[in-house]
Amino acid sequence: MSTANTTQVKANGPTTEVIIVAYFSLFLVIVGTTFNFLTFIIFCQRRFRDTRARPVLHYMRVIAIFDILMLYGWNLDHYVYPIYGFYVQRLTVGSCKLLSFLNYFAAQSSAWLRVFICLDRYLSLSRLHRTWFSDSKHILMIITSIMVFFTLLNLHFIIFACYYTSSGTVSISSSLFVLYPTWDYVNLTFYNFLPFILMVTLNSGVIYHLINLRRTTTLQNSRIQHRAISITLVITTFLFLMMTVPSTVAFAFFCCDNMVLLRSLDCILYSYHILSFPLYIITFDEFRQEFIAIILCKKNYRRIGPQTITVTQSLYRKSYAIKE
Repeated sequence: MSTANTTQVKANGPTTEVIIVAYFSLFLVIVGTTFNFLTFIIFCQRRFRDTRARPVLHYMRVIAIFDILMLYGWNLDHYVYPIYGFYVQRLTVGSCKLLSFLNYFAAQSSAWLRVFICLDRYLSLSRLHRTWFSDSKHILMIITSIMVFFTLLNLHFIIFACYYTSSGTVSISSSLFVLYPTWDYVNLTFYNFLPFILMVTLNSGVIYHLINLRRTTTLQNSRIQHRAISITLVITTFLFLMMTVPSTVAFAFFCCDNMVLLRSLDCILYSYHILSFPLYIITFDEFRQEFIAIILCKKNYRRIGPQTITVTQSLYRKSYAIKE
């Protein structure tokens, strides 16, 4: 993240630590864009098109897009400024307004999409029947509402932020009111504090129901399909909390104390947004199978084996009984 007070490269050039952070930020852009694009493509494959059965996939697709957008704001400037001596955000007033808005909008939207994923997982495991929040059409409404809300919340960047100073440079502040660090406090609330409370609460409920998932046969048959994807999403949301909170808190309360340290914390924050793909590969069997099928150019649409076998055997037995 970044605020109005940013470090300046020394006349004798950036230090080794700054160079390392800069090229790591570039690494995040390249690898993160590739990983998240692959994640989006895989979730658009035939195996994952049945969003009526698993509407949570809507959230996962949109998050993959937001995770790409996250990497092209402050994270990209962490590379461009030390290496080339300018900020992409400060090239023009237009780019300043757009990137200032995107930096906060993408982060906050991504966090609240993850909150509603936690809600979806909790309701899927704790209720015998689907609720309003688990319906595919309603999830699309929720996603749209999240995007509209955070667009309106950060719209002042487009209207009031960024202007040319008397020296001809672009300022990322506002000439009408104090923008920083006030908005860093607002961002801390909407990006970390409120999501932290809700995610921990909902994930605690998810973990409780996962532990008790196999208690009865009825529970196993009705909810076992949610187990794998729930475990995956619990891991990703806990990593979100651990990797994003330190940077947001540091920039809100300790801005400019040690910019190398702050940018290093930023690298940890943005590293989270490239982790969805490897986490899905490790913990989500269907995702891994689909990825392998794409790599090997195979069409593999097989569903969960035991369920298919059970249905087939049941039909065969009924047919055999009728003949007799």
